[in-house]
Amino acid sequence: MKILKFNKKPSKIVAVGLNYIDHAKELNMRIPDEPVIFLKPPSSVIFNNEKIKYPKMSKQVDYEAELAVVIGKKCKNVSEENSKKYILGYACLNDVTARDLQKKDRQWTRAKSFDTFCPVGPHIVSGINPDQLKIELFLNGKLKQSSNTKNLIFKIGKLVSFISKIMTLEKYDVIATGTPVGVGPVKIGDKIEVKIEKIGTLKNYVVSEK
Repeated sequence: MKILKFNKKPSKIVAVGLNYIDHAKELNMRIPDEPVIFLKPPSSVIFNNEKIKYPKMSKQVDYEAELAVVIGKKCKNVSEENSKKYILGYACLNDVTARDLQKKDRQWTRAKSFDTFCPVGPHIVSGINPDQLKIELFLNGKLKQSSNTKNLIFKIGKLVSFISKIMTLEKYDVIATGTPVGVGPVKIGDKIEVKIEKIGTLKNYVVSEK
């Protein structure tokens, strides 16, 4: 296991929607046949202990704990079998979402793209098996999400391969692998902690946009 500093912003964040079996059941939604992906802009990225700004445009902002895959070198059309060669390591991620705007727009760009809506860190860890890691989210010290990456519908190798067949992945690009059951709202002043086994804890605070 090796720990690397996380201080470089990716050229893009490719996020996966509905990728936990328990979350799909929670939403009463059909298991997808292939990964459902969307993008978050680099301007949404912040790091450990930085502030999430609650936008005036939204009335409901939600947390979403996720395992992040950090790409280690440029790749295109990667096979599942060779995907590990292109992974630098793993981190915690919070796919912050303006849920009311997501429902209003019926697509996800605005809801997922506000500045500070992609906390990631606290560092990058390599040399671990990503397929069976406990993942939790604590809101003001209270456990709100708890699952395991074994419940991922599409595993890490599949995601890297699938996405690389659509777009070139650059070094430090991030794949957000989806959130488990238990998403919910935050308010100004809240402390959010995403904790993943063998990786660590990503801590951020919610502040007013102004």
